[in-house]
Amino acid sequence: MTKTIGYRDWRWQALWWHHFFLLWSTIDGQTRYSIPEELKQGSVVGNIAKDLGLGLSDIFERNLRVASEAGKQYFSVDAGKGELVVNDRIDREALCGQSASCVLPLQVLIENPLQSHRIEVEIRDINDNSPSFLSSELSLKIAEFAAVGTRFPLESAEDPDVGSNSLKTYSLSKNDYFSLKLKDTKNGRTVPELVLEKPLDREKNAQHQLMLTALDGGNPVKSGTCKIIITVLDINDNFPVFNENEYKVSLKENSTKGTFVIKLTAMDADEGLNAEVKYSFGSRTPDFVLSTFEINEKTGEIVLRGALDYESTQSYLIDITAKDNGTPEMEGHCRVQVDVEDINDNAPEIVLMSKPSPVREDAPSGTVVALISARDLDSGDNGKVRLQLPRGSPFSLKPSFSNNYELLTSGPLDRESFSEYNIEITATDSGSPPLYRKNTISVSITDVNDNPPVFTQPSYNVYVKENGVPGSILYSVSASDLDFGENAKISYSILDSKVQDVSVSSYVYINSDNGSIYSMHSFDYEKLKVFQIQVQAKDQGSPSLSSNTTVHVFILDQNDNAPAVIYPSSAAMGSLSHQRMPRSAKAGHLVTKVTAVDADSGHNAWISYKVSEATDASLFTVNLYTGEVRTKRAVSEQDDSSQRLLIEIKDDGEPIQSATVTVSILLEDGLHEPILDLRHKAVEPSKKTGRITLYLILSLASISVLSLVTFLILAVKCIRNSRSSASCCTRRNDCDDYKNPNRNLQIQLNTDGPIKYVEVLGGDMLSQSQSFRSCMSPMSEYSDFTLIKPSSTTDFKEVISVLDASLPDSTWTFESQQLANLNYDTAKCQYLQGNESYCNGPGMTKRIGYRDWRWQALWWHLFFLLWSTINGQTRYSIPEELERGSMVGNLAKDLGLGLSDIFERKLRVASEAGKQYFSVDAGKGELVVNDRIDREALCGQSASCVLPLQVVIERPLQLHRIEVEVRDVNDNSPSFLKSEHIIEIAESTVIGVRFPLESAEDPDVGSNGLKTYTLSKDECFTLKVKEIENGRKIPELVLNKSLDREKKATHNLFLTAMDGGNPVKSGTSKIIVNVLDINDNVPLFENTFYKVSVQENSANGSFVLTTKANDIDEGPNGEIEYSLGIHTPSSVLSLFHIDPLTGEIFLKNQLDHETQTSYRIDISAKDKGFPKMEGRCSVQVDVLDVNDNAPEIILTSKPSSVPEDSRSGTVVALISARDLDSGDNGKVTLQLPRGAPFTLKPSFSNNYELLTSGPLDRESFSEYNIEITATDSGSPPLSSKKTIPVSITDVNDNPPVFTQPSYNVYLKENGVPGSILYSVSASDLDFGENAKISYSILDSKVQDVSVSSYVYINSDNGSIYSMHSFDYEKLKVFQIQVQAKDQGSPSISSNATVHVFILDQNDNAPAVIYPSSAAMGSLSHQRMPRSAKAGHLVTKVTAVDADSGHNAWISYKVSEATDASLFTVNLYTGEVRTKRAVSEQDDSSQRLLIEIKDDGEPIQSATVTVSILLEDGLHEPILDLRQKAVEPSKKTGRITLYLILSLASISVLSLVTFLILAVKCIRNSRSSASCCTRRSDCDDYKNPNRNLQIQLNTDGPIKYVEVLGGDMLSQSQSFRSCMSPMSEYSDFTLIKPSSTTDFKEVISVLDASLPDSTWTFESQQVSREVIIDLRN
Repeated sequence: MTKTIGYRDWRWQALWWHHFFLLWSTIDGQTRYSIPEELKQGSVVGNIAKDLGLGLSDIFERNLRVASEAGKQYFSVDAGKGELVVNDRIDREALCGQSASCVLPLQVLIENPLQSHRIEVEIRDINDNSPSFLSSELSLKIAEFAAVGTRFPLESAEDPDVGSNSLKTYSLSKNDYFSLKLKDTKNGRTVPELVLEKPLDREKNAQHQLMLTALDGGNPVKSGTCKIIITVLDINDNFPVFNENEYKVSLKENSTKGTFVIKLTAMDADEGLNAEVKYSFGSRTPDFVLSTFEINEKTGEIVLRGALDYESTQSYLIDITAKDNGTPEMEGHCRVQVDVEDINDNAPEIVLMSKPSPVREDAPSGTVVALISARDLDSGDNGKVRLQLPRGSPFSLKPSFSNNYELLTSGPLDRESFSEYNIEITATDSGSPPLYRKNTISVSITDVNDNPPVFTQPSYNVYVKENGVPGSILYSVSASDLDFGENAKISYSILDSKVQDVSVSSYVYINSDNGSIYSMHSFDYEKLKVFQIQVQAKDQGSPSLSSNTTVHVFILDQNDNAPAVIYPSSAAMGSLSHQRMPRSAKAGHLVTKVTAVDADSGHNAWISYKVSEATDASLFTVNLYTGEVRTKRAVSEQDDSSQRLLIEIKDDGEPIQSATVTVSILLEDGLHEPILDLRHKAVEPSKKTGRITLYLILSLASISVLSLVTFLILAVKCIRNSRSSASCCTRRNDCDDYKNPNRNLQIQLNTDGPIKYVEVLGGDMLSQSQSFRSCMSPMSEYSDFTLIKPSSTTDFKEVISVLDASLPDSTWTFESQQLANLNYDTAKCQYLQGNESYCNGPGMTKRIGYRDWRWQALWWHLFFLLWSTINGQTRYSIPEELERGSMVGNLAKDLGLGLSDIFERKLRVASEAGKQYFSVDAGKGELVVNDRIDREALCGQSASCVLPLQVVIERPLQLHRIEVEVRDVNDNSPSFLKSEHIIEIAESTVIGVRFPLESAEDPDVGSNGLKTYTLSKDECFTLKVKEIENGRKIPELVLNKSLDREKKATHNLFLTAMDGGNPVKSGTSKIIVNVLDINDNVPLFENTFYKVSVQENSANGSFVLTTKANDIDEGPNGEIEYSLGIHTPSSVLSLFHIDPLTGEIFLKNQLDHETQTSYRIDISAKDKGFPKMEGRCSVQVDVLDVNDNAPEIILTSKPSSVPEDSRSGTVVALISARDLDSGDNGKVTLQLPRGAPFTLKPSFSNNYELLTSGPLDRESFSEYNIEITATDSGSPPLSSKKTIPVSITDVNDNPPVFTQPSYNVYLKENGVPGSILYSVSASDLDFGENAKISYSILDSKVQDVSVSSYVYINSDNGSIYSMHSFDYEKLKVFQIQVQAKDQGSPSISSNATVHVFILDQNDNAPAVIYPSSAAMGSLSHQRMPRSAKAGHLVTKVTAVDADSGHNAWISYKVSEATDASLFTVNLYTGEVRTKRAVSEQDDSSQRLLIEIKDDGEPIQSATVTVSILLEDGLHEPILDLRQKAVEPSKKTGRITLYLILSLASISVLSLVTFLILAVKCIRNSRSSASCCTRRSDCDDYKNPNRNLQIQLNTDGPIKYVEVLGGDMLSQSQSFRSCMSPMSEYSDFTLIKPSSTTDFKEVISVLDASLPDSTWTFESQQVSREVIIDLRN
């Protein structure tokens, strides 16, 4: 790739070369050393003589000296070694301070000629200083309200070291509240800041002690520490807290004034004034409480101020407030409940509510005789009144309601013995001591009827045979009555009930006089098995009494049904059944099967089969129980082709019922068996097999066993999975919480020959129908089966039995709807084993045990107790504020009285409240309002307001308690005591603090009472409603977000109280929240960093800068004072001062840029709040330089004489320029007068070299006076001048020059030693001694030997001679460096190179290297077979020649041979081969002499003798492998081919089977459980209980089939088949998938012909099951 270089590229190259030479000229005069600080005196810095290219003698001769620009001489030169050594202790920090680079510049001056070298010694920092803080302990005061995230600058540590040894980082001791952040300032300084991570709480931790550690980056790390003590300043952020929110205390009502009640203590976690607490009553404390109690403001003691009276007030609720003295005030609240204890100071009183009425002698126990009330003004035990009667009296007292009693009869009364009783009643209270009072009542006795009829038995069992005569008597019941006359006369009747949805009166009737029960018609056991009758006996008393009994009627079965043939179907329909049979049938061949059922039960349904007539009785037989028709013997040719059988079918009843079936059997030739007999003897395998046959057999057996084991494992896994979920061959649909009560379940038993399938079809029009199918014939649509383990479900007791279904093309269909065709008896309770019964609706039972009877007894007890209570009470409910005359209720009707009874029985109403709010309208019997009713005035805040009324009725005496509930209406709105409420909250208040608000009052109660409060929307506050024990709701204002007065000083909220009435009524109160300011804001400067520049000549008092900070707090919290930082150094304090009010910075003293160029000032702004908050900023004052110093020229060395031939750039003198100013003011330029052959060259840092800049001629100018002018760049510029004299001397300045820069010499090898090789010549332009030249050979190496061993030179004329002869084979070329030096001082020399080339001569003969024996000078022996052909390689002769070129070319030739016609040698390769084939006549020993020559002059040669031995039978060393492969054998055994085919077939079959199973499992796993996974039944299904049942037959071989239906999506299905009579779990049901679209599952049943077998199909609500059960 090429690139064109244009004009711009040339300019860049020119600039690059310019800078390169400029840099080279600068570096040329500089040497730099690097040493660590604190080296010991005498430590070597570097070899300065060596580094400057000086010898040790030059140190003295050229007067080498070292000058330091730092003033102090830290280094000196060891003249003996030329080393620069440390002369004094070097402290880097004292020399360079915090400068990143510390370099001490040294000037090395050397005279003769004058040279100046700048040496820089870099002083490397070592970690000899630890970081240190100005003070070892730092105290900080932080208010506890300081916000999280606030930063507090800390004192920075100082580390004099720099670089990696300097201060690197800070660390802080572990603390939950504070963390450390490092802030990098603009000048690179790292300032540690303490960051508040968690809110402070002085009450938890008043002081935090932290350890701040400053770490440097040295190795090892050094550190310094500072202890930080943080004092948390308290603010009033805690309100007084009582020990309890509610206090409860009791006082007796006779307590005197001044009695101590309780002492309350509230604790405030703050300190000082913030913790001082004063106590007071709440602002809404009622006057009657203030007049009764008083509280000590300081101690919180409550004492009694007035008298207590329990009968007036039982309890006092007192709100207490505790306030602290902080700013702002914080308050806490509690409530004191003072309960007044009653003392027994009132005697009980007995009040006779009505005069006692006469009592009949047969009055039942509990007949009301009189109404009495007891009253005691005391409460509790003191107010509890007990009434007592004298012992032995047949009367008792029964409390009715609220100290009201009924005087009742408690035993039998006999008017003839006692016509009147004088009863003394004593009333006693439970006080201490108890008080009592007595009263006497007179009671008279009359006669009444009081005995009911009683049956001889509580229940009767009647057994009736079916088909009885209508009108026959079933049973007679009997009852008796202990009363006499009309009261003892009894009549019987049957209570109405249902039997199979028909009234029981349709079945039986009873004689009302004697209790005989008769049947209305005959009964059929197959339709009705049991029913019950309720018989009632009633007397003629007034009122009449009755009792009931139950008669259970059981229908007994009779053998009234003959067996019915169901298969063969043609026989069942009355026609002849035709069957076909092959003539080849053996004995035991199944011809057909006859199946019959009997509708009777028990033994009446047991069926047996018998051949009644037969064409040939010896040919056929029928099984007695199963009906299978089989051959007794093999069919012979003599047997008729048409056979006829008459089979008689009998049941086991009395009398025996029977039926017959005629079967026609046609014997046919050539009729094939549907099932092949595969039990043939296997052909024995051949015993003669090859080894390959054995291997194939082993492979075939392995694959077969592997396939079998795999199939067995899959089958076992499928069977196990099928117990709890769908198997690998069945599918189940998911249920999705479907609910639908409509179902139609159908069972079909379809056959086409032997039993093919049984279908169970069910569902409605939305049903995802399920069907189960079993295909069993070889021609069926599907021939595989699913095996499902039997279930042990025993929930259903009803079954339908099916014996057989082998009739071709027959179909049984059973349908059952949910609401129709349900057996009545399955819904009734069947009594089993003693007193336990099983009953749970249709078809289900439930056991009622001992525990159930206890619960029933308790229930009846409570029922009668409640009934007796309610019997005497009537309650009305009216709203308040009804108008006068408004009806409350029809009192007469509710009490069961006529309008006439109101006058006759003297009905009167008395109010317990005193005032008569109600009266009775005698014309209508209504209770009406008599006066305005104000619920709030009557009941106050009571949740229930009931006015008790006593209704007294005479003849007979009755007391009725009527309660009129006065319902509240929403006629009052909630109201607040004040419409405006002011709250002062400090902005430091923590989130979550609650402030109790004034509660609203609503006189209404219940739903109309105060329900809730709402608060207007505000982001800082939310409302919480606190509910105390008495149900009162107190609104509390909750601080939801931190307050910030600076953002919002006042929050206006509206508190709304709402009741629960309809419509809702409400009241509002305005809440003004004033946010009190706290000193929570630090003063913030407008800039955290200020930078200003001031000229160094500024006058004292000059304005520097104004710093301004703002504090958004108010009052003293927002007033700011400015000051310089506490760590401000004295040098800054002496130069600057700040106005504490305005923040203006002024100059105090004169600045000097040359002394210090910049000042850093820390400014602090503090407010006047408590605690004080402080803000900080930094001010950088840069001192601007002015040009007030003139430059100065310093002659570092006196000018030395300059030789006339000095080169341009020869150093004449060393000069330095200095200006104390900086910047442009300190930049100095030196100038020389024009025309002088001298120039100034800057070397380093204002140091210059005075150099020659042109040719010098001492004869023309023996001395130059050079005037140097120094000028700075200030404004205006300042300058100074200085003159330097320079003298010129003569020097040797021309070196010798050779005639040629190099020479080539050609020399033959083997020359004569000492012969001249060549002569070189040089000349010198100088004169005299400076032009006299001497020659020498510079030492060098030729083949690791000094060149002086080969040649030497004449020093005067430059002739070069050989030391010995040269051998080309050893040395071909070498070179000589010849030097010509003049005699000047210092001498000058030049060099020339002489190249010497050695020419080769033919001086080496060829050397044999193979055969090796010939190479060593002996005879070479070789062997060769006599069978060798022409061109056979015998051996190869190889030789080399040490010469080169043509001299080394080699040729081979046979010089002598035993037989020259037999062998030849190649001219160039030396290969010895046969010319012809070896013959028998050739000698066995052959000898060859081979001559080897080179191509040189003269020719050199050598010879080799080879002896060759000819041998017979000598094998070739290389085998001929190119032979034809052996052809494989073509004869193989036929058995091998068969085994290979079998192995391949089984392998392919296994592979295909595994692939099919894998695909099927994957498909099944997408929607349901597969053979590899299990799936639990769904249990989200919900459906009403249902039982759909069809019964076919009982007590025969087929017992029952029962279908109990669930929903159309029920998924849990199990299928049970017990095939052995004694087994319950051991057999299986065979199920095969169906291809129907509605039903996805099919059940197949092979046979069920055992005598006492049972097939059961069950379906439940949650788990749907079809069970096939074969049991005895």
